[in-house]
Amino acid sequence: MRAVIALVIAATAWAAEPAPVFVYAGTGGEEWMKAAAALGWEVVSAPEALPDDAGARSVAAALENARKRRETDPTRTYLAGAGVGTASVFYLASRLPGVWAAALAASGNPTPAIDTNRLFGANAQDVPVLWAAAPQEEAVLAPVRKRLMAAGFDIEFRTDNVTIGAALEWLATHKRTPFPPKVDCETGNPEFARCDWVSVAKFDPAQRNDVLPSSRVTPGSGARLALGGFGYSTEAPGSGITITWLQPGYSGPLRLQDRMVSVGGHAIKDPHDYAAFMASQQEDKNTAIVVERGRARVRLETRIAIPRREENFTARIQAEFLQDSRELLVISRGVSALRITLPAFWTPSSINWNGTDAGKPDAPGCWLLVWGAQAQKCE
Repeated sequence: MRAVIALVIAATAWAAEPAPVFVYAGTGGEEWMKAAAALGWEVVSAPEALPDDAGARSVAAALENARKRRETDPTRTYLAGAGVGTASVFYLASRLPGVWAAALAASGNPTPAIDTNRLFGANAQDVPVLWAAAPQEEAVLAPVRKRLMAAGFDIEFRTDNVTIGAALEWLATHKRTPFPPKVDCETGNPEFARCDWVSVAKFDPAQRNDVLPSSRVTPGSGARLALGGFGYSTEAPGSGITITWLQPGYSGPLRLQDRMVSVGGHAIKDPHDYAAFMASQQEDKNTAIVVERGRARVRLETRIAIPRREENFTARIQAEFLQDSRELLVISRGVSALRITLPAFWTPSSINWNGTDAGKPDAPGCWLLVWGAQAQKCE
């Protein structure tokens, strides 16, 4: 009851302010979006936001459209997803840095996001993530959580019963600083090369810097069954895994509520065993699975597919504005040109880039830095 009262009070207080934005990634979020809309938040539904770059593009476009519909608060953009959508939450938190004030993942497993080879902890270290799961999921998810946190993700993991109202209240306590004095970004794709007030203008593998290691969350083999997009419950009792989600327009052989009990002759004990078995696969090969469909056992021919790794080369930038000395310190790897956007209260200032004087911006706005030259206003 207190959570409901707090939400009503919050809705009244925010009525006259720019609206926070609530993005729900994946399907099944009707109750979440209804509750967020009741608070006066601008709601963005992203049912096809899979943990990939197409999903990130669609969410970025949807956010832009939301800001055209009404006045929104860029410092209060929240992200949520549940079940299969949990992987998308972690992917979007990393792939669209500088956007989110906080994120929520309800149950689910982020391993599909990790296996893209494009999940970088540096990008998400300023995005608090509330990860709520059932108590029986904790042991299965613990190794994944440790890997994410070791790479830099800021995760609050809870196994108590987090209600929708309490989750939205938790999100509402977070607000993003428009110009955080310190940023840290890593990417291997020019299309996703911006975070906050810094963006890569030119990638350059010759610009090495061992001071900046990669913040990539190291994936497993990434092996997948070539059955189309599907998701499974991590907490369903019994042996095997229960198929609880099929991607929109799915035309493969699986059906909802199928229980996969065997892969390549290996009996699947539980979701943890399935994940471990798939992670151990190192080569493409034909195989067969067995599913229990009602009272029938069905054998399906398929293939274990190993993904081709992308973005093996990445660029990383750490930038920090020091108020006392009015100096901008930039450390980079794999970058020979970058753009920075400075607020008025940071100018005039001086720029030190990898130990070299890179100019003295005297006005706010966009500045172009090219290695070996002085900073110039963007054209």
